[in-house]
Amino acid sequence: MIILGIDPGSVITGYGVITKQGRHCKLIECGAIRTKSGQALPDRLKQIYDGLCQVIDTHKPEQVAIESMFAGRYPKAALTLGHARGVALLAVANRDLPVSEYAPREVKMAVVGVGAASKEQVQYMVRAILKLPRVPKPADAADAVAIALCHTQRTLGRI
Repeated sequence: MIILGIDPGSVITGYGVITKQGRHCKLIECGAIRTKSGQALPDRLKQIYDGLCQVIDTHKPEQVAIESMFAGRYPKAALTLGHARGVALLAVANRDLPVSEYAPREVKMAVVGVGAASKEQVQYMVRAILKLPRVPKPADAADAVAIALCHTQRTLGRI
């Protein structure tokens, strides 16, 4: 089973592709689609869409997991994040892939065991679970891998 995790962002969208073989998970690839904050939003959204389509076409995931929206203090930032999530969901829907959404606290609980875990704790556990020599970079990529691991735990059992 190949799972794509997506951590949407309007400037950096992280992605992580893992495979689940029996009781073990293995990292296939992770990275980030980077846009320029000064660039027009429609151009950034197209870049995110095209980048995710390329990842999907390259790795052919069977399932996709994405971080759900959370209410923040900054409505404009939340709206922009919503646009990034929208193009990510469109890329997935256009490939007819099943998608599941997970709240940040749920991801942290699945990977670390604590819903209020720090970014560093999530990164450490991603590295430990997948037996990686170092933490995936950038942090958005590690978050996307954590989202994929959360999905694996929720749908396929223990990670």
